[in-house]
Amino acid sequence: MAGEQLQSGPASGDGELTSLYQAQKKIYPRSVTGLFSKWRWAMVFITQLVFYGLPWMEWGQRQAVLFDLEARRFYILGLVLYPQDFIYLSGILVISALSLFLFTAVAGRQWCGYACPQTVYTEIFLWLEKITEGDRSARLRLDASPMSVNKFTRKASKQFLWIALSLWTGFTFVGYFTPIKELGTSFMAASMGSWETFWVFFYGFATYGNAGYMREQVCKYMCPYARFQSAMFDKDTLIVTYDEARGEPRGSRSKKADPKALNLGSCIDCTLCVQVCPTGIDIRKGLQYECISCAACIDVCDTVMDKMSYPRGLIRYSTQNAVAQGWGRAQLLRKIFRPRVLVYSAILLAVTAALFTSLALRSPFRVDVDRDRASLARIVSGGKIENVYRLQVMNATENTQTYRITATGLPGLMLASEGTISVDATESRWVPVTLQLPYEAATAGSHEIHFEVEAINSPGRVIEKSIFLVPR
Repeated sequence: MAGEQLQSGPASGDGELTSLYQAQKKIYPRSVTGLFSKWRWAMVFITQLVFYGLPWMEWGQRQAVLFDLEARRFYILGLVLYPQDFIYLSGILVISALSLFLFTAVAGRQWCGYACPQTVYTEIFLWLEKITEGDRSARLRLDASPMSVNKFTRKASKQFLWIALSLWTGFTFVGYFTPIKELGTSFMAASMGSWETFWVFFYGFATYGNAGYMREQVCKYMCPYARFQSAMFDKDTLIVTYDEARGEPRGSRSKKADPKALNLGSCIDCTLCVQVCPTGIDIRKGLQYECISCAACIDVCDTVMDKMSYPRGLIRYSTQNAVAQGWGRAQLLRKIFRPRVLVYSAILLAVTAALFTSLALRSPFRVDVDRDRASLARIVSGGKIENVYRLQVMNATENTQTYRITATGLPGLMLASEGTISVDATESRWVPVTLQLPYEAATAGSHEIHFEVEAINSPGRVIEKSIFLVPR
């Protein structure tokens, strides 16, 4: 929203005081029903069913999705990731970003209008507000009225529901990082840890503030996506559009009047499209960065067109080129596969294929080799040269595994320590390994060797390189 300019006279010389801020009026979105409204609520149910339900799902004997920061283990269904597997999480984030870029190039900000958490929780909070305070006109009257028992009761009921939902949301969020059943037990016993308590209330407060009060301000001023979306838009991107050629000149008229005789377009200037907009914009002014493509204006405009016996589609999903050139649906769909979309699709496909291929070929265990720095090399009884190593074996499966350790690379090289080890499920173990070599089997210096660790009761083998030092 543009800043209001206030002239207060010259401060010094010809200077002029300009205010860059303007008081924001509270937006009271009107409820609307229609096809796109049903889709929005379907997405609300789907996203919240996943968010609130996923922490309670079990996979074997554990939580299906758990980011256990204390144990440094990420559990995603049957996948166990270690800090060394951070590349996979980065890949998932890259795929998510590219998917958003692709979807935006094709369909505009429909992610914002249907699935963004800010939009979803704002819809839920508005629904709770409607239950306690009434529809738009009732809320306007209630806010304008003096404080009374009725007003206090309605406001307090709304606040109670908002706070309860916010705290439950914060509790669920923390349940992705602390086993939610343990967290629930701790909560009931009033023995939650300080960090768990902090994040429950912090995330709950963020939900309460963003969805209850800030609402459209988050989308318009805080969200960076609103700012860089123009880099992904072109004139063939699907957006919510107002057909100006058909709608103008706008004006009120009776249902029985002939708009052509009155020299009017199809728009009756009812302003309902503005009243239902969650960000308070007038879509008839053209494409605006505040528009989140929720299509509430399409639903309400189609309802008005039905009542006036006019064709639907005065406000509709279309593209700038399609509206300007009068394209039909077939021509519009043909423009989807344009160079920008094909490039995004190719990159997304390549990254996704690389990620899943890497996951499919991923070894069920990992091995790291460190030399014992306290004793690089020494001569022991029998005239043998001894080197000591420490091997970290990380079991990425959810079963206890037994591993066989061997070493190769020099003639006569032998293992002088335990050759088999056992590692518990999803755990790691440091193992001291001693290698010995006959004194005259190799020249002085460092020699490349290889440790081979093989799983005995499951397929899998890892080979790691190291060096064997022979003293002079």
